[in-house]
Amino acid sequence: MTSSPCKPAPKPPLRIGIAGLGTVGAGVVKLLRENADLIRARAGRELVVTAVSARNRTRDRGIDLSGIAWCDTPEELATHPDVDVVAELIGGAEGAARLTVTRALENRRPVVTANKALIAIHGAELACTAQAAGVPLMFEAAVAGGIPAIKTVREGLAADRILKIGGILNGTCNYILTVMHETGRDFAEILSDAQKLGYAEADPSTDVDGVDTAHKLAILAGLAFGRPVVFASVYIEGIRRIGALDLQFARKMGYRIKLLGIACQHENGIEARVHPCLVPQDAPIAEVNGVFNAVVAEGAFAGRLMLEGRGAGEGPTATAVCADLIDIARGSAMPVWGCAADSLTQAVALPSKSFTGEYYLRLNVEDRPGVIADITAVLRDNGVSLRSMLQHADAHEVRPDGTHAVPLVLLTHRTNEAAMQHALHHIAELPAVLDEPVLIRIDAG
Repeated sequence: MTSSPCKPAPKPPLRIGIAGLGTVGAGVVKLLRENADLIRARAGRELVVTAVSARNRTRDRGIDLSGIAWCDTPEELATHPDVDVVAELIGGAEGAARLTVTRALENRRPVVTANKALIAIHGAELACTAQAAGVPLMFEAAVAGGIPAIKTVREGLAADRILKIGGILNGTCNYILTVMHETGRDFAEILSDAQKLGYAEADPSTDVDGVDTAHKLAILAGLAFGRPVVFASVYIEGIRRIGALDLQFARKMGYRIKLLGIACQHENGIEARVHPCLVPQDAPIAEVNGVFNAVVAEGAFAGRLMLEGRGAGEGPTATAVCADLIDIARGSAMPVWGCAADSLTQAVALPSKSFTGEYYLRLNVEDRPGVIADITAVLRDNGVSLRSMLQHADAHEVRPDGTHAVPLVLLTHRTNEAAMQHALHHIAELPAVLDEPVLIRIDAG
């Protein structure tokens, strides 16, 4: 007689407390309900929202919240008797978000968060708190929305030595640069359109000044290199100074301009930087357009891989949050940074002046003899070798004071960041250089 396999005893539901019922929080509630059968099968138990906290209890969020307990403050979820795991979806590195996560971990409650700023700035401290409490801290939704970037780096590439990681990590900037490339319109005009379409916030500083990308890069670099990156050590530069003319020059030279986050491990430390880059038009990352994100990792054994998808929004981000909740329901969780705190490396953060690369330099100069000779002399004196030069005759202008101005673009061979910045300072002081120079790094893509 063949015995039937034993069925495991059914597990009780995983009771979830959600802090923050904005776009993502409401999306999590919807997804858990609409895909309840599928999620139950994959989690091995039911996932149920039992308590929530939000600033406005009366706002219509398009979801039925009857039967769910309300907490006056989000930190109350950390000790609520009907909550097994806290999903922090408030946002921000300080205040209620940090307090809620810290208290939940201290009370041995697993935490799932979509809060990139919190993890980027306080991730090392929170990892120690989670490890001491013996509970998971999960943050798949903190980087690139629905792209499974965290799982890919921390689990899929766990056996490999990652050499480089980064990519296009902000949909707002990618949308602006894409439309500038396609239409020839300037930054300010496209930003205004992006705000009307909901792709950019009323205050877009965190996005367009590169801070959002830097938060995500710091997290990816911490996972890739086994060391939480000190956020203040990340070099950050945004896209405000990129003009339509730069996109035109880039197209002529066979490049696209993208805001990239790039982190590399060197023998002497970790390099982490965010800035606009010229990438070859035939590079896969050059074809990632609109609000899409792309995460690129390069492993010593696995080689190069790229993941592309929507980096924000209700659906993609809620999907990532729920993936972490399913892992917790099954009892599957990795250490925050991929290994125990005492196994983390002590690699130092490299200063920006140590970076090396090729550069694009755009100058608006007075159209008269000797100007190019003066500029190339400064580059020569600083050890910067010139690869090529391009002028845009159609962009010639006569300024109100009668000065004839013309844009000039220079491409350099590989050089040191410190040397390039020193040369740039002296070039800007030349009488014939009429506006502040625009400097863009060149990346192989």
